[in-house]
Amino acid sequence: MCHRGAAPLSSSLFTPYTLRGVTLPNRVWMAPMCQYSAPAEGAATGAPTDWHLQHYGARAVGGPGLILVEATAVVPEGRITPYDLGIWNDTQVEAHRRITSFLDEHGVVPGIQLAHAGRKASTDKEFRGGAPLTRDTLGWQPVAPSALAFDEGQPVPHELTAEEIRGVVDAFVAAARRSVAAGYRVLEVHAAHGYLVHEFLSPLSNHRTDGYGGSFENRARLAVQIADAVRAAVPEETAVFFRVSATDWAEPEGWTADDTVRLAALLKEHGVDLLHVSSGGTLPHARIPAEPGYQVPFAARVRRETGLPTAAVGLITEPEQAEKILAGGEADAVALGRELLLNPYWPRQAARALGAEHPFPPQYGRAERARYRTSRV
Repeated sequence: MCHRGAAPLSSSLFTPYTLRGVTLPNRVWMAPMCQYSAPAEGAATGAPTDWHLQHYGARAVGGPGLILVEATAVVPEGRITPYDLGIWNDTQVEAHRRITSFLDEHGVVPGIQLAHAGRKASTDKEFRGGAPLTRDTLGWQPVAPSALAFDEGQPVPHELTAEEIRGVVDAFVAAARRSVAAGYRVLEVHAAHGYLVHEFLSPLSNHRTDGYGGSFENRARLAVQIADAVRAAVPEETAVFFRVSATDWAEPEGWTADDTVRLAALLKEHGVDLLHVSSGGTLPHARIPAEPGYQVPFAARVRRETGLPTAAVGLITEPEQAEKILAGGEADAVALGRELLLNPYWPRQAARALGAEHPFPPQYGRAERARYRTSRV
């Protein structure tokens, strides 16, 4: 930690980063995390509420460079739960503008994750157990690339037709346009964690025999079509990310790290600006060797072998750990999830620990001065 009068240390974590026309003030980003707190019925279904405004507002005051708003459904049946956010209508757009305006005001780039839950849709809130819902309890029949349930006791999804798949692409395009209208400058397509786009990618969940199944090229077809369509639908300066699961943790039968590198190279050719690298989600009981930074090597490999920028995520909790990831060239940014739920001010505290300039807002200055008062040297 720097003392007063000492020169600040150089920090990779707190240097700006530009993608297309978006300059992010630092490399500490907030990962998307569902709040399950949107109205499930009525005219405001799927629209952000005061909960979302204060939740994202508090993290904005904490100082990340980018906030990626939680998985936001492109169609009603694409919600994980009836209580998820959506952006399939203009009422939702107006509510999202409250969030993007506040983030902009506090120097944070607003981003949104566009999602379709596929066969993992129509469940209860995570903190109520996440059990499947029926039509009598606000539920619906999920859809998927193949009529394969996620787990025992889960509903068998409807297998999408080719025409319905085209409708999914159209829904992502409409959602992307609404997101730009709502003030988001980064759009992230959710292609991870066993949700619809990931379901098409993984041979564990995709047993199709048409042009969307079988070979790697066919299984990647939906992801590429969404990338092309979203890129064409939004302004050139808008950054487009993909979030992927680097592995199903079921090699060699499932989606693998080699597949992810191959997909990354393909997405780069189709206008994607950054890969946000997570893992898992296709299997309900996969053995995942979770430990600090356990997903970072996947992000590092994609970056090294394809040149596509990456964001690393997963059990990144310490400032020195995050700084080492960036300084070592393993990723271009780090995304924090649970750590920012517990501590909204992690970015500013990390800057202090690393000797970087990132002071608290003046309204909180008296607390900062009291806690971090140091002697002159």
